[in-house]
Amino acid sequence: MAGRDPVSILICDDHKVLTDALATVVGLDDELSLVAPPVHTPEEAIALVEEHLPDVVLMDIVFKGGGMTGIEATRRIKEASPSTKVVIITAHDEDRLLVEAVEAGASGFLSKDEAAEEVLAAAKAAADGEVLIDPATLTRLLAQVAREREARRDALALLGDLTDREREILGLLAEGMRNDEIAQKLFISPQTVQTHIRNILGKLRVHSKLEAVAFAVKHGAIRVR
Repeated sequence: MAGRDPVSILICDDHKVLTDALATVVGLDDELSLVAPPVHTPEEAIALVEEHLPDVVLMDIVFKGGGMTGIEATRRIKEASPSTKVVIITAHDEDRLLVEAVEAGASGFLSKDEAAEEVLAAAKAAADGEVLIDPATLTRLLAQVAREREARRDALALLGDLTDREREILGLLAEGMRNDEIAQKLFISPQTVQTHIRNILGKLRVHSKLEAVAFAVKHGAIRVR
């Protein structure tokens, strides 16, 4: 890295012991620099990225208080500064969370069990465009993505079997209408509405109106205003 500017880093984690340790190690490395002291909320990180455009953000996934996650923060950071690399430092290894982080734009993952020196070496690698993920985790994530793609394809096939009238009724159910209200709005009998709903449940392979609406919303067939 001779002859080039230090890699600029922002640290965002709500574990102060960890952030203090990382900040101390950064201060001892001429190839790294902090754009600001470590922050402990995603909102602070986003604001500092917009101001400083760091090379790398080290980001936790889950923060105390249940507000914005590191995944949503990653998405916002990449929108504000596409060249900034986000490395997720986490104690969580749920595949769904890791897949969501990749989809949000994360460049890789590190365990909080890693030594501080290893984390910062990874930050340099991320700044150089390397993807930080071990082969076993990559294999798991690709399998998860494949399963979800297949599930979505199956869901879209089920939704594709609905008639226009059934889609219309599903949309009205999503608005909270009762069967008699739907019948009145569409000028059909309540019995006809019930028949349509029974057909909807059968086609979507669900057991209730609420489950049908949730299924349709999840897969983009209807939008809740």
